Amino acid sequence: MMNKAKGPVWHKKQKDLGIIPKGLRGVDKKATWCKSNADGWVYGHGSFSLTSHKHPVLGCFLWMRNAANEAKRMWLETYHLKGKVDYLAMDSKADDADLFREFKRQRRMNMITYCRPNMNKTPTRRKMIKFMQKPKHKKIYRERSFRVEPMQGLVKEIFELDRCWMRGNENNR
Repeated sequence: MMNKAKGPVWHKKQKDLGIIPKGLRGVDKKATWCKSNADGWVYGHGSFSLTSHKHPVLGCFLWMRNAANEAKRMWLETYHLKGKVDYLAMDSKADDADLFREFKRQRRMNMITYCRPNMNKTPTRRKMIKFMQKPKHKKIYRERSFRVEPMQGLVKEIFELDRCWMRGNENNR
């Protein structure tokens, strides 16, 4: 989930070149661009939550530099849950056969995600897609929309995270 940065938007081309347009004041130099299916392109900071699937309970809510790295950050944050969690339902940003394999191998967790079409070129990838196509796993992914997503929205509303309160990575943790 992306949270809009405080201050004006710094366009990507100018940011990549390190050019702050004349008259642009109060820009958050540490914010990044990320595309969200719900909000489109957002200039800001990312966050993610671990939520129980059976009973909607928030496990943790963490700040991160950019929501595009959410799946890999989830990998780091779940080491202590080995043996306690059977399934992880993640959005399409987690569509990664290596990540799927490592969650299963090292964490003993089954990652459920949306698989991009026409991306079944390797045996590992085909195995992952076959796993995702099972009715039980499709059901878990569908339930994500009304079990997991509302929890993120609730946290965002309670803590007024539509827009970051401060500028910079260090201040928005």
